Amino acid sequence: MEQKNAMNKPAARPAAAATPKGDSRGSGSSAFAIIAIIAAFIVSVLLFIFVFGNGSHFQGGNNENNPIAGDYFGVVYKGGPVVPVLMTMFLLVIIFSIERALTLSRAKGNKSIESFVRTIRQKLNVNDITGAIAACDQQKGSVANVVRAGLVKYQEMSRDRYLEKDQKVLAIQKEIEESTALELPMLEKNLVIISTLASIATLVGLIGTVLGMIKAFSALAQGGAPDAVGLANGISEALINTALGITGSALAIVAYNFFTSKIDELTYSIDEAGFSIIQTFSAQHGATDHSAPVTTTTI
Repeated sequence: MEQKNAMNKPAARPAAAATPKGDSRGSGSSAFAIIAIIAAFIVSVLLFIFVFGNGSHFQGGNNENNPIAGDYFGVVYKGGPVVPVLMTMFLLVIIFSIERALTLSRAKGNKSIESFVRTIRQKLNVNDITGAIAACDQQKGSVANVVRAGLVKYQEMSRDRYLEKDQKVLAIQKEIEESTALELPMLEKNLVIISTLASIATLVGLIGTVLGMIKAFSALAQGGAPDAVGLANGISEALINTALGITGSALAIVAYNFFTSKIDELTYSIDEAGFSIIQTFSAQHGATDHSAPVTTTTI
């Protein structure tokens, strides 16, 4: 009787835990956000007091008087204490819009995304994985990092002789998903601040509007002849705060939608390249060869 004892296939090693590469970047970005908010508030207060509140913008050189006709600095100063808060929000929208634009530009890489994805697909069609990895190194950026991780896993799975084809495809797909999960938070960082500013800028402006109207009606409710100057100043304060609040909110909404669309384009490019990697692997790798040394024992 002959008994054949085939060697057992070694179990697949569990994937190593993903290194939290985004931790240092996240903490740095949070510190930047805090510093930006504090700096914007300080700059806004200084501008409000020393620039908008300068006596040269008011009648008689005193900011307690009415602003000079046509001097909008003096008009804005009469908006009251809510104005510096609204100015802070306006500056923050500009600051974080510039920061997001620079970040997304770096994430895109050195060349256009369309050209990069086209190059990767061409390399994959001729099974030039090494060339595709070199293209990722040349492109750089978040998209290239994710694609490179998938290609490195592609090479690893190509050399594996024990996993089934479906397991290999799942391993490549998981690697791409994990790399995307590490890069995506960096792309979306600080967008929540812009969206928050879009929501609350109008509300803060509304607070200034209410305070201005309170002053206006207080002047109107005085005994005897109504204080026409006080009434006009109250209404002016209300309208100034309304205008600043709406302006800041509108700018934040435009910025948020613009950067969200750019992030969607990057994630679509990642999905497209990842799909090409998986499809190429599935097409070029058939059933797994489980050939292994066989020990034959004759009884």
